[in-house]
Amino acid sequence: MPLPTPQGELAPTSSANGPQSQFRAGGRVLSLFSSAQHSLILRRLAHGPVALRDLEDTQGISSPTALRGNIGNLIGIGALEKRNPDGEPGVLDNALTPFGRDLLFVSAVLDVWLSRAPAEPISSEATSAKEAIRAMVSAWGSTMLRALAVRSLSVSELDDLIGSLSYPAIARRIAAMDDAGLISAVGENGKGPAYAPTRWLREATGPLLAAMHCESQYLDGWAAPPDRIDVETLFLLALPLLGSVDGVDGTCHLVIQLDGGDDRSDVAGVRATVRGGKPVSCVSTLDEAPDDWISGPASRWLTALVEGDTGELESGGRNGLSVALAEALHRRLFDAGGASL
Repeated sequence: MPLPTPQGELAPTSSANGPQSQFRAGGRVLSLFSSAQHSLILRRLAHGPVALRDLEDTQGISSPTALRGNIGNLIGIGALEKRNPDGEPGVLDNALTPFGRDLLFVSAVLDVWLSRAPAEPISSEATSAKEAIRAMVSAWGSTMLRALAVRSLSVSELDDLIGSLSYPAIARRIAAMDDAGLISAVGENGKGPAYAPTRWLREATGPLLAAMHCESQYLDGWAAPPDRIDVETLFLLALPLLGSVDGVDGTCHLVIQLDGGDDRSDVAGVRATVRGGKPVSCVSTLDEAPDDWISGPASRWLTALVEGDTGELESGGRNGLSVALAEALHRRLFDAGGASL
């Protein structure tokens, strides 16, 4: 899929948490699952409140001390709450909040993604799951995914693009991604091995979107909202996964109106071209008139892509290609994987 070369330095994220928060949109929620015990606790509580002494018997819980720490983490972000089951003084059960139930969905999407690992299915409790999630979140937060979504790059070329990281820091991230199966070397380009996303890394768009959707519902104002880099990265990674788009051909713009924009002036998105019912190019430019378009704020796009409801997005043009692409993305990332809201 022909893509443009990124120009200039890719900057780190900016958010309410500071100009260089370690998390981009979705990263804060995804990072929770680099500890398998968070998933174990959420699943144990899926059918109702449970006392601490009973949670200690959950298979996979390493120690009471670790359990209390992880429960504290989940209570701290609002995913769990303490409830008095029968009014007895000093007796409290742990229970899921609505946020906690949405985290269960993110966990399910991650499980589907881990089950598709290139070498063999990965259990969410395995060390390799933690390593893959951490490598993916780190690459997302550092904008390395944005660069690699465009074309294969060497460590030296990434160092030229990402001024916020040192060469050794980039090399460590590349090594972690390579070990996890998120990228692969696709040849030499004069500056060392060039790396490209694997299909499995492209499929990580599903967990990223699910986590962003969850953050937008429950961590608004605390977690970073999607920005231009996030939007372009998600589309550039995900669109090559589509095999067929209902036989509709043409060009279309997929446009997200960014938070804080003035009317429709502050937007991000991609221009996709479909031939023979298949995407053949995707570029991060919106400077030519398309055959078709679809647009809306980030919150509505997240609903469309995660829940499959495109009804609140605005669309126009001559052939419905843009809506077909949005619906195809939802099916590819969620319905086909067996995880849906």
